[in-house]
Amino acid sequence: MTTVARMRGNLARIGVAAVLATALSTGVASAGQPALDPVALQASLTKLHEAGMPAVYAAVRDGKQHWQGAAGVSEVDTEDTRVPARANFEHRIGSVTKPMIATAVLQLVAAKKIALDGPIGDYLPENVPGDLGRRVSVRMLLNHTSGIADFVAALFPKPEDIEANRLRDFDSASLVRTALPLPPTGAPGERWSYSNTNYLILGLLLTKVTKADFREYVERNVLRPAGMERTYFPRKETKIRGPHAKAYEELYGAFVPPKDFSVYKMTWADAAGEIIAPMADVVAFHKALQSGKLLAPAQLAEMKRTVPILAPNGTKVGEYGLGLNVYALPCGRIWGHDGAVWGMGTFSGSTEDGGRQLSVGTNLMKYQRIGSDGTLKPHPTIDPAYLDVITKAACGSSTPSPASAPRTTG
Repeated sequence: MTTVARMRGNLARIGVAAVLATALSTGVASAGQPALDPVALQASLTKLHEAGMPAVYAAVRDGKQHWQGAAGVSEVDTEDTRVPARANFEHRIGSVTKPMIATAVLQLVAAKKIALDGPIGDYLPENVPGDLGRRVSVRMLLNHTSGIADFVAALFPKPEDIEANRLRDFDSASLVRTALPLPPTGAPGERWSYSNTNYLILGLLLTKVTKADFREYVERNVLRPAGMERTYFPRKETKIRGPHAKAYEELYGAFVPPKDFSVYKMTWADAAGEIIAPMADVVAFHKALQSGKLLAPAQLAEMKRTVPILAPNGTKVGEYGLGLNVYALPCGRIWGHDGAVWGMGTFSGSTEDGGRQLSVGTNLMKYQRIGSDGTLKPHPTIDPAYLDVITKAACGSSTPSPASAPRTTG
C-alpha cells in the first residue's frame, strides 16, 4: 500500500488534525468556558511553533470578546525569508468547506427545492445513475453513509502524483465517474464512511438546482451573510490571493525536507474542500450557523442529527451530523469540522451552547510517521502542543489539556 493510499482518500484523515485521535471521543460533561485569556492563548501558539510547527494562526470568539493570534514564520527556506506569521493570513481550510456546503443544501431543503431524504438520482441521474441513484439519498451524502468510495486515493496513489497534479485542472463530474466504480464502503445507509466524493456530488446538486455554479450560491447565501468578507473559492487560481504562509507537506517522510505546495490548483477539491479563508472568517461562520442566522431551527436540528462513527472493531469513536462533526473536549462538545489539503491543516467549531467559536490553522502536514504495523505514530512534541492550542481555545486556560483528543474525520 502506498503512503497516500494509507490516507484512505480523505482530505485530512491524517495530518495536523489527526492528533485529535481517540481518547476524548468518550465525551465529558460541559463545565462551561471561562473568559478568554489572551496571554495563555498566545503562549500556546508559541509553544506549538517551538515544538516544530512553522506557523500557526488562530481566532477565538466568546460572546463580544474577540481574539486573534499567530506564532512562527510564514516561510522557513532561509533566514532572510523568515517573515513572522500573522493572525489574518488567508488559508486553505480543506474540509472545513463541508459545513458551508451542507448549510447551502439545507437552505434549499427549507425552500422545498431539495428533498433531504429524496434519492440523488431524482436530481442527478446523469451523475449517479441507476440503482445507486435510487438508493442513495441527499442525507446519505451529507452524513457520509452513502457507501460511495472516496476518489482522492485513486487520484493521488503515489507521492509523486501530488506534484504531478499541482497545476492540473479537474472536473468534478469526471472525478465522480472515477469514484463510482471503486469498491463501495458499504450499502447505502449502512454505516458512516468518510468520502469526499459525497460532497463533489452535493456541489453538482447545488449547481443543478440553482442553475448556476454552486460557488455563486454558497458565496451569496452562506459566506457573505455570515460576514465572511475575505473568504472565497479560488476556482482555477493556483495562488492564494492575500498574505499567507507557505504550505509545507511532509507526507510521513516521503518529502524530507517538507515540500511547499502553497501554489496549487484546487479544482480537485471542489465542493469537498476548495475554500480559502482567514481564521476570523471561519469563526464568523460558526457563530452565524449556531445563532440561527443561516438556517432555520428545523434545518439546524437536522444538521445536528448524527450517525455513529465506528472503529473497525465496532466500537463507537465519534458522531457525524450533516457536514458537522462532534468533538468531545474537557469543557464539553464542539460542533465543527477539521480539514486539510497539502501543507495546510485547520480545526474549527463552536461550543454546544454557541457561546464560543474557534478556528486554528497550521502550515505543516503529515509530519508524523507510519509504523510497520500501518498505524500513525504521534509526533512527540508537535501533537501534544497542538492539542493544547485546541483545548485552550475551546475551554480556556483553566482547563488542563488531556493526553490525547477526539477522533477527527477530514
